[in-house]
Amino acid sequence: MPYRPIQTLPSLGVLRIGNDQKKRPPVMKSSDKTLLPASATPWSGTPSHSRHLLNAFGSKSLRAWIYQCLLGLLIVAFSYWLYANVVENLRSQNIATGFGFLDHTAQFEIGEKLIAFTPRDSYLRALGVGLLNTLYVTLCGIVLATLLGFSVGIARVSRNWLLARLAGGYIEMMRNIPVILQVIFWSVVIRNLPSPRDAIELGSLGFLTNRGLSFAVPAAHHGWLLSGIALLAAALISLILNHVARYIRESRGRSLPTGRLTLVAFIGLPLLVWWISGAPAELDRPILRGFNFRGGFTVSPEFTALLLGIALYSSAFIAEIVRAGIQSIPKGQLEAARALSFSPWHMMRHIIIPQAMRVIVPPLTSQYVSLSKNSSIAVVVGYPELANISNTLMNQTGQALEVIAIMMVVYLTVSIVTSLLMNLFNRAVAIKER
Repeated sequence: MPYRPIQTLPSLGVLRIGNDQKKRPPVMKSSDKTLLPASATPWSGTPSHSRHLLNAFGSKSLRAWIYQCLLGLLIVAFSYWLYANVVENLRSQNIATGFGFLDHTAQFEIGEKLIAFTPRDSYLRALGVGLLNTLYVTLCGIVLATLLGFSVGIARVSRNWLLARLAGGYIEMMRNIPVILQVIFWSVVIRNLPSPRDAIELGSLGFLTNRGLSFAVPAAHHGWLLSGIALLAAALISLILNHVARYIRESRGRSLPTGRLTLVAFIGLPLLVWWISGAPAELDRPILRGFNFRGGFTVSPEFTALLLGIALYSSAFIAEIVRAGIQSIPKGQLEAARALSFSPWHMMRHIIIPQAMRVIVPPLTSQYVSLSKNSSIAVVVGYPELANISNTLMNQTGQALEVIAIMMVVYLTVSIVTSLLMNLFNRAVAIKER
């Protein structure tokens, strides 16, 4: 039987199959339209819109958004209830609330400060002094811990058996002793040093006593300031040279002697500015007067103990991070570098460290944040940082809730800023795919 196509005749309502035709009932079209009441909305009561609403509420993303909003409202409501309850209890005990006490006179002295402060200044300025001291010891601790950590971490993977074992012993000892004990240990060691009359002379560098480390500094002269600015300019020039050298190396395959140019910039530019500004050579040296040294610059025992404690403790963890980053590099690359007669220094600088940084930087951020928070243990040695000054404020004003809230906000802000800066650095050193 030959194949015959099926034809549809919509206008006549007839289904034609071959030569046979079968009629189907015609579709009745009603001329009447359903009219909605004037008060009704176009979607009310219609099955299609109800179905759309049900489908929308059945979406996982919408349900998650609703649950998150409800949870946020509950947290806000609970926080407000807790705040109102605390304020009411404080008022019932005749304890004032609010931050108005920050404008009152501090009436206490701060021994070590980076900005001017007198007992006639406000509590707010006292907190500012403590914040600057916290940032100062944190920055110094990060620099010292990073230098020690990278040095010990590189020594940990050295082929020298003795050097690797010494680095391993340093790591195990420092990271397994609580940081507060290390701070107390260094404080006791420094306090047992000779008095200023029997000071330990460090040659032309200065003197070491139980009052701290006193050393000579350049005397006040505009030439030193200009030389410092020239040093910062040399650092900027070095960064620009490195970017230009990387671009030329990636685009043309040529290398520039950036190491020599950087050395010339760091040494030659400050020396040139120093010579042009009159070559000032006068130094402000510490001189023993009475029971202590006057002049020069003195690092207090409290600052030294705190800095050594938190820096040595963090350097042990940083060393392990560096070791893990170095060992993450495939051995084939190191063997290829040795086959090309790369020196160990060039291997470390151009092959190992650039690739290891993508492994090192994320956990390094956590160590920097931990170091900034560990600075709060300065209260055990009497260094006037934020936590120490905050304790003084709580004892004098009784505003414990407000002072603790200020401390929490400050440490949270410092941690977030540190994380953001390290994330930017991580993006800069990350290996970019072509």
